[in-house]
Amino acid sequence: MPMSDMPSHIVSSYEADLKRLRDMIARMGGLCERQVDDSTTALIRRDTDMAAEVVVRDGEIDALEREIEQFCVRLLALRQPVAADLRLIIACMKISQDLERIGDYARNAAKRTIVIAGQPPFASMNGFQRMARMVQENLKGAIDALVQHDAAKADEVWAADQPIDDIYNGIFRELLTFMMEDPRNITAATHLLFIAKNLERIGDHATNIAERVHYAVIGENLANERPKGDNSAYAVVRAPE
Repeated sequence: MPMSDMPSHIVSSYEADLKRLRDMIARMGGLCERQVDDSTTALIRRDTDMAAEVVVRDGEIDALEREIEQFCVRLLALRQPVAADLRLIIACMKISQDLERIGDYARNAAKRTIVIAGQPPFASMNGFQRMARMVQENLKGAIDALVQHDAAKADEVWAADQPIDDIYNGIFRELLTFMMEDPRNITAATHLLFIAKNLERIGDHATNIAERVHYAVIGENLANERPKGDNSAYAVVRAPE
């Protein structure tokens, strides 16, 4: 039944359900932002207690992802949405999966931070700080775009991923050089490489969310291929002379 033909109390209840769905995604996004921030702060400060808290808190994100999925299934079954509402519900279900993966990456980074804290420091953390800040901004922007039903904001996030890749490439080369210069750096540098990759992947999931928001609002996929700058697979690092 088209919404225009529904009784007003049913329409009001339906709109409340859609608002609740957006609110759940916003809450999950906020939890993920905090996880990324705390896992990076733990790395910078070499704070194993904070890192351990990040690991434990991941269960809350997993539980919320399951709750959102169940709520979306119920909406699809009971409301039988069409057009923009259908796109929104499907997008939210997929976005919750992206956010769950973001939580996993933050948890993984925190676990590696606990190992790194027991190793002598040898590398600057400035790149990690910049990268984490940009990732958090993109994640927040993507979630805000969903809540505000703003395709233009989603498109901005979608186009902002390459600078994150550029920082990742710089960290990748720097850490490989440290490993070649002194084998004692290999353990910590390897964990740092994985953390940098986790942040880069979080950035990718933020752009995934932006793509889903664009489709939910406009009803069309973005025409162009996403700008990407991760060329670490082709990096050539020369041994110091």
